Amino acid sequence: MRERRQATAPRHRAREFEAFAGGAAGRLLHAATLLTAEPPACNPRAQELLTAALAATYARWDRLRDDDPYARARQELVARFARAAWHFHRPATGGLLSRLTPQERLVLVLRLYEGLAEEQAAALLGLPVERVRAVCTRAVAALRHGAAPAARPDAAGRAVTP
Repeated sequence: MRERRQATAPRHRAREFEAFAGGAAGRLLHAATLLTAEPPACNPRAQELLTAALAATYARWDRLRDDDPYARARQELVARFARAAWHFHRPATGGLLSRLTPQERLVLVLRLYEGLAEEQAAALLGLPVERVRAVCTRAVAALRHGAAPAARPDAAGRAVTP
């Protein structure tokens, strides 16, 4: 009897995750598409981010218990995007947020699309709340004015124009 329960546990786990992924994948893919600034019709980097985030969430599925699986998947998505943007800064490919820097896109997606409070976004990104507020304000202003954003300092403090 015990062997039968052990055999059904992985199937139950897989079904639970499939139900979660089926419900959350669309929203997570849209967030990833906004982050990568790819057009919705052609978003291979966003799909790659989503696949990696869902795979990492599945690997931790049994340990989530009372945690929100969507928050965990979003955290994985954000962390993977941030690492990729930091190490492999690729120019945006023409999506809605393409004129913004990766950090600005990240803050805007968390604050405006995902609806996180400044404190939550700051904790997720490991930034001070004031920095999240300033980045969000600057990004919204850049989108509102429709012009290319002014030169900003990069990680080393050099002025960079997108």
